[in-house]
Amino acid sequence: MIDGVKVKDLSVIPDDRGYLMEMLRSDDPEFQRFGQVYMTVVYPGVVKAWHYHKKQTDHFVCVAGMAKVALHDAREGSPTQGETNTFVIGWQHQRLLIIPPGVYHGFTPAGPEPASIINVPTELYDRDEPDEFRRPFDDPEIGYDWGVSNG
Repeated sequence: MIDGVKVKDLSVIPDDRGYLMEMLRSDDPEFQRFGQVYMTVVYPGVVKAWHYHKKQTDHFVCVAGMAKVALHDAREGSPTQGETNTFVIGWQHQRLLIIPPGVYHGFTPAGPEPASIINVPTELYDRDEPDEFRRPFDDPEIGYDWGVSNG
């Protein structure tokens, strides 16, 4: 596992009306701070990758479909520098994936349906100076095979 990455299995609490799933609570040991909440959707055959943040920690939960989320540690001096992890999250395996600053990440659907991810980042998005640093989805230095043809 990449240093600083955390995974928390989530409990789905069903009843006769539907279900409830807590994703992140302010009293969780994993909780750091709240910046904002947003949802991002990726369509089948598409990859949203690669980028990292210098300040922000991301908290991903896939709330619709299934997502293949890949992480790559390019941090200088990290004990896991050069490692890549893959997680499949979503309705079949509900998990909170915590991605620390400096770790490249991206995702694509793991199946024929779009994947919807809710993110609770620790920082507000700064439209004038975004805390996002990008590489192409097929960057040969990372060398990750997304299993799709359109990036």
